[in-house]
Amino acid sequence: MKLPSYTITQGKERAPARAFLKAIGLTDADMKKPIIGIANTWIGTMPCNFKLRDLAQDVARGIREAGGTPMEYNTIAISDGITMGTEGMKASLVSRDIIADSIELVARGHMFDGIIALVACDKTIPGAMMALLRLNIPGLVLYGGSILPGHYHGRDLTIQDVYEALGANVAGKMSDEEFLAIENAACPGAGACGGQFTANTMATVLEFIGLSPLGTASVPQVDERKREVAARCGRLVLDMVKQERRPRDIVTRKAIDNAIASVASTGGSTNAVLHLLAVAREANVPLHIDDFQTISERTPWLVDLKPSGKFVAVDVDKAGGIPVVVERLIQGGYVDGSTMTVTGRTLAEEAAQAKETPGQEVIHPLTNPIKKSGGLVILRGSLAPEGCVIKVTGIERSEQRGPARVFESEEAAMAAVLNGKIRAGDIVVIRYEGPRGGPGMREMLGVTSAIVGAGLSESVALMTDGRFSGATRGFCVGHVAPEAAVGGPIAAIEEGDSIHIDIAGRTINLEIPENVLRDRLKKWKAPEPRYRSGVFAKYVALVGSAAEGALTTPI
Repeated sequence: MKLPSYTITQGKERAPARAFLKAIGLTDADMKKPIIGIANTWIGTMPCNFKLRDLAQDVARGIREAGGTPMEYNTIAISDGITMGTEGMKASLVSRDIIADSIELVARGHMFDGIIALVACDKTIPGAMMALLRLNIPGLVLYGGSILPGHYHGRDLTIQDVYEALGANVAGKMSDEEFLAIENAACPGAGACGGQFTANTMATVLEFIGLSPLGTASVPQVDERKREVAARCGRLVLDMVKQERRPRDIVTRKAIDNAIASVASTGGSTNAVLHLLAVAREANVPLHIDDFQTISERTPWLVDLKPSGKFVAVDVDKAGGIPVVVERLIQGGYVDGSTMTVTGRTLAEEAAQAKETPGQEVIHPLTNPIKKSGGLVILRGSLAPEGCVIKVTGIERSEQRGPARVFESEEAAMAAVLNGKIRAGDIVVIRYEGPRGGPGMREMLGVTSAIVGAGLSESVALMTDGRFSGATRGFCVGHVAPEAAVGGPIAAIEEGDSIHIDIAGRTINLEIPENVLRDRLKKWKAPEPRYRSGVFAKYVALVGSAAEGALTTPI
């Protein structure tokens, strides 16, 4: 088989390149085998990706066993949880496209024959997917796995509990001692955040869309079984190279629809909307934000996971893993089982091997869904002509009308919540936090958790042109587009204006006369750029609307 890597390694004129490669231990025999890039998002700054360096060794073992030559390289990762509520959080979404760029760049430069990307924290997953689709060389994505839950007074903890404990503590509903005890117990070791937050949502997407082998994502990061999962993935990439099975053969419109259904059925993160729009565009597959509404509306919510449910991600593994969810949804006709996966078998063929744990309570039967429709709702109206998204799992009320409490940054809103300045019935508006305005579209977990902790989640709504963490719960509308920084209607809201959010009607409107809104927008002036140089300035120059995935594209 003629391999792309031969352009670098074979022929007399390539002797200098071979000399360099021999300096790092490769032999002539190694250079005649398929060279597989291991794109590793290991980083020593967070628990999410902490054991990926070890897993890379098992991936390399699998590659060698199957007759290939592994070549590992690194890219970046930003911890959403650690940077949350600070200026550093602006780096999170920016990192997604840089991860994609760096994985792509090294693979193009070294002309790898195949690739396997090791991922964990939120933006590493879509970043790797985007890179594989750009390159379209045989490859797959391996999710490092969830963290194990912490334990406190007989209940499982995730990082969500720490954020909500902060709000309770500030509101005088929790002692300092209990607050510290929860902080100390919540994160017992390596792995990505433990609910169906963004990382586990996107890991579920990986299996449904076909870019990860079914049954690999739900194995926790510290579980010894993960080592064999990694070796298996290494072997599988060689099969993909031999069969010339490529990511764009897998990521079709039907596969993307399956992925959207997976988010709806598991109560997954609103960030999946942003990331799947970006993934679809890299795959040259038409996808519109309203498609999420259509698919979510027809898909039942089956998996009882935090932040709105009872269980943590490792409980899915104990119940039989994602294959059980896939099997359920295929059986109900909510997912198309004919789509191809990285194994070369269809999704239905893979799901036929599912083994459900008797008596498990995490994954509901089709006859008894948690709700008859999924968790994602797309709203439009005078405040969001391009659309916005709300996650309705765990929300009992279907609408809210109230006075706007307007804040020009997340920090200002957080201070108001913690100082008791938000009242029942308020609609908190946080703007200039969009892709360009932030820049980087920060997540608002600190503010939303503080609202929950203060006991206001049943009476207060929040809307923003920024994002929410997958751990966010409550009446929270994000991704409002167009954003304030480009003169979207959210920029025209004034303190005390009446806003009406109607989930049943799929609308979000500013209740002022149209001519008043037009006049306000005519008088609006774009704010001065917050960054005039460096990576954030480059990002602002290239990033598009959240309604289209917030992709950075050439002008």
